[in-house]
Amino acid sequence: MAMSFAACSWVLWRVWQTGVPMVYQVGGWRTPFGISIAVDLLGAFMAFMSQGILVAGLLYALGARDRALQYPTFYPLFLTLATGLTGAFYTGDIFNLFVFTELLVLSGAALTAMSDDRNGVEASLKYLYMSLLASWFMLLAIGSLYTSYGTLNYADLAQRIAAAPDKPLLAAAIAFLFATFMVKSAVFPFHFWQPDFHTVSPTAVSAMLSSVVVKLGVYGFLRMTLLWFPAQAAVLQMLLVILGVAGVIYGGLAALGTYNAKRMLAYSTLAQIGFILVAVGWGTPLALTAAIVIMFNHSVIKAAMLMLAGAVASRAPVKTADFAMVTGLGKTFPGMGALFLVGGLALAGIPPTNGFISKALLFDSGLRAEQFAVLALIGMASLLTLIYTTRAFMRIWWEAPKEGARAKPYGDRLLAPALLIVIVLGLGLWPEPLLRLASDIALSLADMTPYFQAVAGG
Repeated sequence: MAMSFAACSWVLWRVWQTGVPMVYQVGGWRTPFGISIAVDLLGAFMAFMSQGILVAGLLYALGARDRALQYPTFYPLFLTLATGLTGAFYTGDIFNLFVFTELLVLSGAALTAMSDDRNGVEASLKYLYMSLLASWFMLLAIGSLYTSYGTLNYADLAQRIAAAPDKPLLAAAIAFLFATFMVKSAVFPFHFWQPDFHTVSPTAVSAMLSSVVVKLGVYGFLRMTLLWFPAQAAVLQMLLVILGVAGVIYGGLAALGTYNAKRMLAYSTLAQIGFILVAVGWGTPLALTAAIVIMFNHSVIKAAMLMLAGAVASRAPVKTADFAMVTGLGKTFPGMGALFLVGGLALAGIPPTNGFISKALLFDSGLRAEQFAVLALIGMASLLTLIYTTRAFMRIWWEAPKEGARAKPYGDRLLAPALLIVIVLGLGLWPEPLLRLASDIALSLADMTPYFQAVAGG
């Protein structure tokens, strides 16, 4: 995993410095006859982000006490998850996007099914059935596009759609793809599988699924609006803003009323994805920059928070993150409480954390785009994040534990979440490199000509 992360870092650096996408034609078959691995700045960034969080997840797993981690299939499946996610961001072929997405589904479902929690199999089946529905949608979309345009290559497909936007199956393909990515990102109202799934998964798995795997859907929306269907982007962006606002409000209220720390953070992901969708829906260069910054910062914050919730659960008398069981148990571990408090402040967008940089950039882009009504709605909903994270901190580290309840003296190690919290503070104090990279990604998405040229001649 460390070597893979290093390779992805090098790819990002090279693409960023040269401004030219890296292209590999599998088997030597030229575009559009073969399969292209085509890595532009967006794909390189998404893979770098995912690989970094996956390294932290693997580090957490090595120090965790879940029985599931002792199964001989756990680490191969974890690496399969990493392969599927990285491949989905690197591929330049829409059918191979489907293939890599299926690797994510199968490995994620199996990793959840082997959970120590007896509800793991039920949650795994919910995820599997919803993902099968999304796979059906995606195959219908791919079939519609191939029937209409005779190609599966991203660049070639985009150019053919631009030349003939009146094909009868195009609207159906767009609708099916949109539904696919809604399921992948657990966008409201296709979110209902996510809370159960993340609550019972092994912590090392749920931290990955709730931080970086859900970003696959956001990546798909970016490709839809900026590469494949720019002529229909206005309608798609309007839908994304509506769904984003609904997700921010619903996710915040649901997180406020839940009974479990990991479940609270799962609903929080629904709200945070809503912020990203709003930014993608606005579609201005500054808004797209904000969306990319929020994606990265949320991935770091959410992975750290779920790891800390899992570490608390591992020290409970009965392993669970239910507030009824972990109330007051954190008093024995003040250092963990400090990490959780910083993560909660970051999730709520309080300085000097990277979450503040994300929210400030989002609201700045909304003000410049004169989206005052949407800003008012998501601004009020943002307060919910501060309320439910503060409440969770108070219950675990401030209130008195139940009579007779004692925390175990051992549990999951805190090295991985501590490293992520350091990044949270580091990016809050020195955000310039991330902001510059995000701005360059937004600019590259505004002009895809270098991408088309690289794929055609790669």
